[in-house]
Amino acid sequence: MLANLLPFTLLVAAAPATTPQAEIEAAMASSAAGWNAGDLSRFMAVYADDAIYAAGTELARGKAAIAARYAKSFAPGGNTRGRLTFQPVAWRTISNVHRLFVARWTLTPAGGAKAQTGLTTLLFERRKDGWRIISDHSS
Repeated sequence: MLANLLPFTLLVAAAPATTPQAEIEAAMASSAAGWNAGDLSRFMAVYADDAIYAAGTELARGKAAIAARYAKSFAPGGNTRGRLTFQPVAWRTISNVHRLFVARWTLTPAGGAKAQTGLTTLLFERRKDGWRIISDHSS
């Protein structure tokens, strides 16, 4: 019996640990996939209900207000503003439950129009349901 468990024990011991950075990057990839599919709920899943969003002179408080800001560009099968990607730029550990993530976002419109790009600074907090954005400043 013990001989049968040895391969399982070695497999579990060899499995890589999931890091906060990997979990956050996976959440951001899922969010971008939601944007690209025209799925506002999936795009917004990474935000905490009490998140704040700042861009230019705008400030939105709460996930519902942030979603309302983005809703007009969502359409079945895609997003009218283009395909969204994120490229990590910098990370900072704030505490065991907080991470600062700086990324370059790029929106590539269909039809060959010039891509738009900028930076986003996201403060993540580890909650019961995973890592969630509690503050988003995008430019």
